[in-house]
Amino acid sequence: MPEAASVQATVGDSEFDRDTAVTRRGPGVYDIDLSAGWTIIGAVNGGYLLAVLGRALADALPHGDPFTISAHYLTASQPGPAVVRTDVVRTGRTLSTGQASLFQYDDAGREIERIRVLASYGDLDALPDDVRTTAKPPAIPPIEQCFGPQDAPGPVPGGSAITDRLFLKLDPATLGWALGAPSGKGEMRSWFGLADGRDADPFSLLLAVDALPPTAFELGLKGWVPTVELTVHVRCRPAPGPLRVAISTRNLAGGFLEEDAEVWDSADRLVAQSRQLARARLSD
Repeated sequence: MPEAASVQATVGDSEFDRDTAVTRRGPGVYDIDLSAGWTIIGAVNGGYLLAVLGRALADALPHGDPFTISAHYLTASQPGPAVVRTDVVRTGRTLSTGQASLFQYDDAGREIERIRVLASYGDLDALPDDVRTTAKPPAIPPIEQCFGPQDAPGPVPGGSAITDRLFLKLDPATLGWALGAPSGKGEMRSWFGLADGRDADPFSLLLAVDALPPTAFELGLKGWVPTVELTVHVRCRPAPGPLRVAISTRNLAGGFLEEDAEVWDSADRLVAQSRQLARARLSD
């Protein structure tokens, strides 16, 4: 993807759309083959998984846009076949609520629940234009002054297929961990998009909140930081162009940390927010 993030793929016709597409088997039941292209250190990315369940719920509910979606990650998902089962909890004029679970099978053929989600959907285009906020876009240097995975001296140990599918340009102020000198501030900021140039939509926002390197890296920790719970609020449909994502952690205690994320679009609008609880690896 060029520095200016020129458009190549379109919404509905991109690798992200193909890899999150679910096939309806019957009422409320969907099949999908989880792609290995969205893994890091062998684990399927939690934001990608949330987008998969989000697509299934969009089909099952009368409203198509996720407003709030909360997921509990029960066991680690693996690339390969999976089943999503949905249930309509309530439907209303402006909001519909549903739940969904993603299942896979172990080597003995036993069904294992990987993720359970509860979400409310509506119509983002029907929301009023009135905005009253004290929130401000993150101060990130211009794209050409930021650094991406392609600028790293070597590949991520254990593999990171997802970085080939993302446009990431990280704020140098949050890259101390990559140089062996983490800041200790628990902050991560980046320009964000999809590598094929596809513009953002509500479902790719579910990916964006969980696609940056963990803030734990800037706290001096290493390795995988698995998500326990992730809640995303989608506030409006994003404008075309690259997004800016800012994530922060203020408290690591008992081996767990929170990550608060904000996603801003090219029109300086706060388009998504999230909070997740994650487990931190405190020793090698």
